[in-house]
Amino acid sequence: MNLIELDRALRQLRLGGMAAVLETRLRQAQSEAMAPIDLIACLVSDEITLRTDRLLQRRRKQAAFRDADRTLDNFDFTFNPKMNRSLVFDLATAAFINKREDALFLGPGGTGKSHLAQAIGQCAIQQGYKVLYRDTHILLDELADAVAGGTRKEYMESVATVPLLIVDDFGMRKLPHTAAEDLLEIIMRRYERFSTLLTSNRLCGSPHKRFNAESSFMLRTISDLPICIQIDGLLLRITGVAFSMAIN
Repeated sequence: MNLIELDRALRQLRLGGMAAVLETRLRQAQSEAMAPIDLIACLVSDEITLRTDRLLQRRRKQAAFRDADRTLDNFDFTFNPKMNRSLVFDLATAAFINKREDALFLGPGGTGKSHLAQAIGQCAIQQGYKVLYRDTHILLDELADAVAGGTRKEYMESVATVPLLIVDDFGMRKLPHTAAEDLLEIIMRRYERFSTLLTSNRLCGSPHKRFNAESSFMLRTISDLPICIQIDGLLLRITGVAFSMAIN
């Protein structure tokens, strides 16, 4: 079997990572007098690396982050130097997902809630978890489309079973009357089974009267979180089932 035939055979076996570097690795083996087992080990490593990279790319695409470049590395912690970074990085370890805990980020616009939420989502993907990111109004629009198309059951199943669901900017827009019930159903189906990360600027005080759906949702799902720690604009509420962060 010559090089062209071997390349074709590897691709037929869906070993594209090996095929892509086969010629390079063979030249390396000749120049370095590489042992056959070392050559095979390099080719296997190349294949694993390619598959891992493709999986990460696919999961990032499936997550549909609004800002795919948001990471902890480019988050500006200096805007609030007294922020307890260790708690942020605790979330970034994704241990809360393994424990099926939930997270709540609170604070006015421009304080980095969405950035942090997406950065933590990126970290979760790096550690092997599937993530789904949606702005609240987009999530509800998709659900409405699913209802109209007769696929509500399938859609609810998809959002109810992803290991980490990020619902961003809750309360930014006036929501339909069914929003409270729909969001409550999603949260309750996920409760203690999968992790949900919610960001909002409407839970930092009394919500505006026009946010009736949000008010109902908050009273029914959020108000029982018991432990609050105030640290100069950073409120962290931590229980066995939730992390809650308010950033001012």
